Amino acid sequence: MSAGAHGGWIAFGRDDKKQEKWASSSESQRQRAKVEEEKAAEWRQCAFPPPVPLSRTRASPTARPRNLAPNSDSESNAQLSSATEEPTVVTNDFESDSLGRMKNLACGLIAAFAITTCSPVIAASQRLPPLSTEPDRCERAFVGNTIGQANGVYDKPLDLRFCDYENDKSHLKGKTLSAALMSGAKFDGADMTEVVMSKAYAVGASFKGVDFSNAVLDRVNFGKANLQGAIFKNTVLSGSTFDDAQLEDAVFEDTIIGYIDLQKLCTNTTLGSDRRAELGCK
Repeated sequence: MSAGAHGGWIAFGRDDKKQEKWASSSESQRQRAKVEEEKAAEWRQCAFPPPVPLSRTRASPTARPRNLAPNSDSESNAQLSSATEEPTVVTNDFESDSLGRMKNLACGLIAAFAITTCSPVIAASQRLPPLSTEPDRCERAFVGNTIGQANGVYDKPLDLRFCDYENDKSHLKGKTLSAALMSGAKFDGADMTEVVMSKAYAVGASFKGVDFSNAVLDRVNFGKANLQGAIFKNTVLSGSTFDDAQLEDAVFEDTIIGYIDLQKLCTNTTLGSDRRAELGCK
């Protein structure tokens, strides 16, 4: 009896210890689960922060541009700590910078459009600037442009309209006449070898018998110009146009010209059969 009671007491004691052990284990698990839940909540708050009004970051006068390098280690640490404390500022700054870049891109496109439409070559159908009243404007061709060249940049327009350079054999050779206004000018018989005429506007000018050997005539508008007997030997004619130009007996030996430009040139009806064969017109 006593042994049974003693044995029963021992068995009961074991069950009680198991229950206490299970209760303490459950409590510890609940505490760990609570801690893990708190950590998970903190992580979610950092990973997905609540939205901040844009005015909060845009109105910050002390924001430093991203491309500006810090002056010292302390300044770098200060930026790092501020970025860690307020991760939403980075997002809003990025949005603000994106809007700024879009505005700068739009302004750049507008400026490029304005410059392009004001170019003497592209603005063939537009109104040209008034004729220069400088008394020595025609003599400026003997000096030419000193800057720009291929892009047609100049300090002031090179206005050679209605000037007469007929049979000039020395003053124009090798000169840079980029973006020159030449409409109505007369160059018949002149030596213009190795001349640079990038983006020149030569609509209606006369170049009969002019020697353009080894010249750079890039993006020149020769519309309605008289080019009878002109020599384009080893001449660069990229982007140049010859709409309604007179090209009888013009020489195109070893001319450097693009395929599209060549196709346009071949549509000129004044080209003889020999010249068409020389150019490879089909």
